[in-house]
Amino acid sequence: MRLYEFEGKQLFAESKIPVPPGKVAATVDAAVQVAAEIGYPVVLKSQVLTGGRGKAGGIQFAENEAELREKAAALFKLTIKGYLVERVLVEKKLETDQEFYLGVTIDRTRYQWTVIASASGGMDIEEVAAKHPDKITRLYLDADAPMYSFQGLELARALGLSGEQMKAVGDIAGKLFRCFRKWDCKMAEINPLVRLKDGKFVAADSRISVDDDALFRHPEFKERGIEKRHEEGEMTPREQQAREWDIPYLDLDGNIGMFPGGAGFGIMGNDFIQHFGGKPANFMDSGGGPTPERLAQMLVLLDENPQVKVIFGARFGGISRCDDFAKGVIMFLKQHGLSKPMVMRMTGNEWQEGVRLFNEAKAENPELFKNIEAHGIETPIEQIAKRAVELAKNA
Repeated sequence: MRLYEFEGKQLFAESKIPVPPGKVAATVDAAVQVAAEIGYPVVLKSQVLTGGRGKAGGIQFAENEAELREKAAALFKLTIKGYLVERVLVEKKLETDQEFYLGVTIDRTRYQWTVIASASGGMDIEEVAAKHPDKITRLYLDADAPMYSFQGLELARALGLSGEQMKAVGDIAGKLFRCFRKWDCKMAEINPLVRLKDGKFVAADSRISVDDDALFRHPEFKERGIEKRHEEGEMTPREQQAREWDIPYLDLDGNIGMFPGGAGFGIMGNDFIQHFGGKPANFMDSGGGPTPERLAQMLVLLDENPQVKVIFGARFGGISRCDDFAKGVIMFLKQHGLSKPMVMRMTGNEWQEGVRLFNEAKAENPELFKNIEAHGIETPIEQIAKRAVELAKNA
């Protein structure tokens, strides 16, 4: 369960980790009031549970009230990766000298806590690790081991710090680790940890993910108004609708709608689309033995998604039957209609019957099938994936 930045910074502050002065606001007037309390210039940071908000225009600076009102009003109308900005964090603008990275997570291959530090803050730590592994310092700790102050100092020294600054960052590293342990986190990250012009260090951002399975140990979250959330962010409207229909569904950032059989075939289909240069718009699982009604609902989620340019359908009939797959698509077409191209393939249990049903329905009403290319086992799945990518690129 991921926390908003302002919620993470509340946990930081309680752990005595320095954070910038500021408060969260849900209206323009509230943002103005916060800025009046902390003083200009300020930064306005959209509170959404997704990355890329800076590139989307979700972080703005204001030098005075007039500028703040204009920019805050624009932020409250902004949608970032499907998430409407409903709150902004108003903070004092920092005069930074250098940005660092500091984080704690779990290394599942070693079964150890891992404290990570880098002098390349403000960047995606995975990108830094891939391109410049020498710029990453790691400290591994056993699950029942504390983090000692000398270990924090060694991390800070590896960042090129010395003297009081080394002590300050070593102290923050220890406090971040204890915060991570206290709240049963899967990740606690400060990126960037900034050094100010006066030499002090402040957590300019926070990213915390709490283990869902440990929430029963922390009733304080509910008291703070923090309820159980989607694993990495808020649910999009389609994800909420899918949950009501009991359909496993996740929105992605591509434009090819994925209409698979089971989860394994869905993962394989997503891999094929990526391999041939496309980008999936979603992950979806029909479950074992889905009814035609359930399959029709799955297509509704894709056809009504404005991001989807083409639908890629791949059904391997095992427990599930390809004739039921065909019935679900035909039911959807008759009840809803299809507004975008769809290329699909069926193989396995009753695939011949599925193809027969398609051909029969198409002969009765060819207009309904004008956007559909349906194939059987004679056509390789790779060819279908390539075709879907081609259609998406030409859409």
